Amino acid sequence: MAEYDAIANEYRESKALPFRECVERHTLFELLGDVCGRTVLDLACGDGFYTRLLRQAGAAEVTGVDVSEGMVELAEDRERRQPLGCRYVCADVAAFEPAERVDLVVAAYLLNYARTPGELVHLCRACHGALRPGGRFVGLNNNVRNVPLAAGSLRKYGLERTWANPLAEGDAMRYTFFNADGSQFGFDNFYLKPQTHTEAFEQAGFRGFRWCDMRLHPSEAGNPFWDEFMANPPIVAFEAER
Repeated sequence: MAEYDAIANEYRESKALPFRECVERHTLFELLGDVCGRTVLDLACGDGFYTRLLRQAGAAEVTGVDVSEGMVELAEDRERRQPLGCRYVCADVAAFEPAERVDLVVAAYLLNYARTPGELVHLCRACHGALRPGGRFVGLNNNVRNVPLAAGSLRKYGLERTWANPLAEGDAMRYTFFNADGSQFGFDNFYLKPQTHTEAFEQAGFRGFRWCDMRLHPSEAGNPFWDEFMANPPIVAFEAER
């Protein structure tokens, strides 16, 4: 929590990096489809970036939850200045229980904070418990399906990753972001095997868990700038149903 309180402003600025709009955001909303009239829980909401976008896309109610007080303060400040009707809660996602079950749980980079299979199951169960029967769980994660043997550099996209080699279950992966304004920040995520994720979703009671490939916004089609990023995306999407 303290780590994210300290980098809250820089993390917010990173949302302006091109890959976050042209790949991350585009893929997430393509996968979400029509959210009009849906009740939504945005877990690990950070500064409320996707919380607001979900509301603007027509969601009836959107609640953002994050353990970082600094992140939630940024989200609430934006809501005061530009009211959309979003609600925010500062809480541990793994222990959070909504007053009523929702149609959709969205989690951008939540599951990659689990250090062990048991922690991952616990997070998945929290998401499952927040959904009504038939509800969907959609999110983004580190791309654990195809981790390169060497870290390489994605610096031109504003991102670098480093990890121990060989990478073992539970190892930290260091993410460093380089913003357009010259600021930079970093944090650790943790590696768990693809099969570990599949088993965690099954144990939590989800149906139809699947990884979803990242998609480049059509406006960028044919732009060679994206070749390296899209050849081995460092992020991946997923979906499952209660």
